[in-house]
Amino acid sequence: MSQSRNFGFGSEETMLRDGARRLLDERAGVETLRRIVARDHIEAYESEVQPARYDDDLWQKMVELGWTSVAVPESAGGMGMRTIAAVILAEEIGRAALPSPLTATLVATNVLKHCDGPAAKTALERIAAGERTTVAATNEAGAWDPKNPSVSASQTSAGINLNGTAYFVQDARKCSNFLVSAEGPKGIGLYIVAADAPGLEIMPDQIVDLTRDQARVRFESVVVETDGVAAHSDSGADTIRAAAPAILTVLAADMCGAAEWQLQTTVEYARVRKQFDRPLGFFQAVKHPLVNMMMDIDRARSLVYNAACAIDEEPERAEYFARMAQAAASDAAAFCSSKSVQLHGGIGFTWECDVHLWFKRQMHSRLLYGDAAYHRARLAELVAA
Repeated sequence: MSQSRNFGFGSEETMLRDGARRLLDERAGVETLRRIVARDHIEAYESEVQPARYDDDLWQKMVELGWTSVAVPESAGGMGMRTIAAVILAEEIGRAALPSPLTATLVATNVLKHCDGPAAKTALERIAAGERTTVAATNEAGAWDPKNPSVSASQTSAGINLNGTAYFVQDARKCSNFLVSAEGPKGIGLYIVAADAPGLEIMPDQIVDLTRDQARVRFESVVVETDGVAAHSDSGADTIRAAAPAILTVLAADMCGAAEWQLQTTVEYARVRKQFDRPLGFFQAVKHPLVNMMMDIDRARSLVYNAACAIDEEPERAEYFARMAQAAASDAAAFCSSKSVQLHGGIGFTWECDVHLWFKRQMHSRLLYGDAAYHRARLAELVAA
C-alpha cells in the first residue's frame, strides 16, 4: 500500500494546527510557562515534593476545541481523525513546552483504541469528554516491555485485585485515571483505575523536567470491577504492542516541536545580540550550527509525518517507520538542546534564560521510551527479520 503524498494533511488538519498554534501562543507563552513551573528554582528542585502545576482553564478550552477527541473513534463519540491530527497537537505542545496531561492522554487513547469491549469504549467516551488518563505500564527497570509489567492481577470474589508498583508514570498527578498493565495467571491485561481508588498511592519522582510530572504508582489490593477491564489477560501485551508505533510517533512529534522552538529562539538571539560590533549571526561559527539544527529538525519531522501516515495507510510498516522517527527526533533533540544553550553564551546556562525549560524537557523525552541507539537497535532487528 502506498501512502498519501501529503502525509494525510488536509484542510481539517491544517486548521487544527493553525488553531492550536494561535491558542498556545496566546495562552501558553514563555511568560505564562515561567509563572507556572519556574517561579523559584528552590521550590522546583529542593522542595520535598516537586510541584506539578498546569493551567486547568486552558485544559478546559482544549477540551472544548475537541483536542482530547481527535484520536478517539467516532463510534466512541470522538472525531476519529487520522493519526497525523494527534501528531500535530503533540508537536505544538512540544513547541510550547506545555505543562499538560494531553500528551499522556493521547498515549492512553491510542492504547485503548486497540482494546475490545465495553470498558475500553466507555473510557474513550470519557476521554473525548475531557477526562485525563495516563498509562501505567513501565516496570522498575524502565523497560517499555508489555511482557514484563511490575503489577500483578488476581481474581477475587470482588473482582480483579491489583498489587505492585508501576514506575515512570507520566503526568500521574495531572490525570484522574490510570490504564494499568498487570500480569495475571493467564497473561497480561489492561485495567482502568481511578486516581482516588482505595489502595492506590501516587509517589512523585524528582525529575529535571519542570513541564511534566512523573511518579511511581503503588497498588495495594486495588479492586477493579468488570467494567474496568479494558483488555483481558490474554490480549493486554498485544494491545500495547499494536499501539507502540503511535506512542513513539506522538513523543517524537513533541521533540520536533520543542526543537523548532529552540532553533527559532536561538536564531532570534543571534540576530539581536552583538559581538565585535556585529550580530552573532554574522559569524560562521554561529551560522553553521543553526543550519545544522534546521536540517536535523526537518529530517526528523519528515520521518514523524511519514510514521503517522503509515499507521493509517501502511500499518505493516508502521513500527519500522516509528522507530526511525523516534531515533531521528531524539538526535535532533540532543543536538538542538546543546546548541541552543551554547549559542546563547553565558546567559544560556542561567535560570533566567528560558532555554533551560526546553532543554530539560528534551532530555526527559529522549530517554522516555528509549534513546536513539535503542531504537536503531530495534530497527536493525526488524530489518534483519
